[in-house]
Amino acid sequence: MNKKLRDFLLLNLGVLLVSVGVYFFKFPNHFSTGGVSGLSILLAKLLPAVSPGTLVLVFNCLFLVLGFVLLNRSFGLKTVYCSLLFSGLTKGFEVLFPLAAPLTGERMLELVFAMALPAVGSAILFNLDASTGGTDILAMILKKFTRLDIGKALMASDALIACSTFFLFDVQTGLFSVLGLLMKSLLVDSVIENINLKKQFLIITTAPREVCGYINKNMHRGATVWQAHGAYTDGERWVILAAMNRTQANMVRKFVKIVDSHAFVLISNTSDIIGKGFRGM
Repeated sequence: MNKKLRDFLLLNLGVLLVSVGVYFFKFPNHFSTGGVSGLSILLAKLLPAVSPGTLVLVFNCLFLVLGFVLLNRSFGLKTVYCSLLFSGLTKGFEVLFPLAAPLTGERMLELVFAMALPAVGSAILFNLDASTGGTDILAMILKKFTRLDIGKALMASDALIACSTFFLFDVQTGLFSVLGLLMKSLLVDSVIENINLKKQFLIITTAPREVCGYINKNMHRGATVWQAHGAYTDGERWVILAAMNRTQANMVRKFVKIVDSHAFVLISNTSDIIGKGFRGM
């Protein structure tokens, strides 16, 4: 599949997951865990004539305008597209699938979906250097014009939004919102790490030519080789360093076992590889 088409489809999937989690699970339960959606839930309580979906649309459009004026479009076309799509989907769901109450009576179950779906969607968007806009654009503006610690400022604003549910709704909703905020921060990082998970190989072998040839030709990956001396065997060895995805790692492990059954192989997880074939700087 063409990479641009694949990225475009993933972009839409990510926004769809975020939108479904927000509209079908966060909105009806009033789970205010920060961001534009959380702020919209609070304001919709104060302004009953305006729906959360409408407020999401208004806020995102406002932030986009501010971004264009103050950031000179540096926040990217992907974020503009995702922000408008997210706003359109939440408003569209509101028209097509009006919800007068939560889907189930199990609020804990719905909290899991309210956090998990947007977490997976946000992780997909993060890997494509995109986001659904909103407070992300606000963070870029603050970073440009102030010396605030943006991470701490956004966390404080999210915590304030979550704690506000204690006063605007009830204690149970407030507790769910605070719990959801904690889940969100853990889930997004965890999902991003798992999506990016790669394997790092350190192979100590007497058959470097065969192993490197397999990695180069079959896996289409590079490798670094250096000569070493075994302290226990007192013999010449070669050390091969390589990185690849999980499927490739399993294939390389099996191949090494065939060509050099006495090879010493260390395999470790890594989720942040920078360089050709992986991520840019």
